[in-house]
Amino acid sequence: MGPVIGPLVIAGISIEFLNSKCARCLSELGVRDSKELSPRSRAALAELMEGGLGDISYAEAWPRLIDEYVLGKGRTGGLNRLEAMLMAKVIGELGADLAYVDAPDTDPRRFKGYLEEGLGGGIELVCEHHADRKYPVVSAASILAKVRRDEAIEELKREYGDFGSGYASDRRTVSFLESWLRAHGEVPPIARRSWRTVWRAGQRRLDEP
Repeated sequence: MGPVIGPLVIAGISIEFLNSKCARCLSELGVRDSKELSPRSRAALAELMEGGLGDISYAEAWPRLIDEYVLGKGRTGGLNRLEAMLMAKVIGELGADLAYVDAPDTDPRRFKGYLEEGLGGGIELVCEHHADRKYPVVSAASILAKVRRDEAIEELKREYGDFGSGYASDRRTVSFLESWLRAHGEVPPIARRSWRTVWRAGQRRLDEP
């Protein structure tokens, strides 16, 4: 959810007969929370998983769609509704009858309700905070999503130059936004207008003599 530049990526992986043996297999491969792994390790694990470990599905939302949901929260339901829609799409494509989901909402039960609306029932959902730390299959999905996003970011850099990670905590990303606003007078199409980072960058530009 966090990046100010680039897409939001949702990934799902479906492994038949999810059980302790399956979980051990993923753990033995080194699958864990994607944030604990280096880019090289994530890429290697993603390649292994895409080589036939299970069925995989992706969904992406780019800044224009994200802004529509964030800025039109009263009408659209906000970012959590968008994520639920994307997750429901991924789960539906995988045809699973049991899905483990990392809940982005402060209230996992509410987010589960959004998913159930999108899926129309018939699927058992385990929807929890930090599921990517608890369930290896969710860790696997988080790795796949991170690698897919990294690939998208590298594509954008070939067109826009090196803007860093695309996260608000990255000074290079913030400097890129400030420079772009000075040069063009508007937010780049690859950035989320609704993110506070963009507002702050715009204010700094306006405050300059």
